[in-house]
Amino acid sequence: MKPGKTGIVRIIDATGYSWKGLQAAYRHESAFRQELLLTAIGIPLAIWLAQSTIQLLLLILPLLLLLLVELANSALEAVVDRIGDEIHELSGRAKDLGSAMVLLAIVMLAVSWILIIGENYVW
Repeated sequence: MKPGKTGIVRIIDATGYSWKGLQAAYRHESAFRQELLLTAIGIPLAIWLAQSTIQLLLLILPLLLLLLVELANSALEAVVDRIGDEIHELSGRAKDLGSAMVLLAIVMLAVSWILIIGENYVW
């Protein structure tokens, strides 16, 4: 077992680290700010559009997933940039894979919203 803090002290410290991570993402990542704005608009809109609890979940969860994936992508890019700024095939591949994660999360979000709006209001 790794030595260190345990119990409530560890939870408090971990919460502080998480808050610092969210602040860093907001401060340094324009994509995160844009997706956070999308989420801030999307959640109330989802509440208005959804006709069931399941639909509400299928509208809100992809928004939150997009934020999670953007955080992972930003962390990955920060680590690659920290290692070095020289061009390397593996660094480029890592960044491309992170970008692909974000793209798939956006596709999931779009599909979910299109299908639910279509089912409720178009078809």
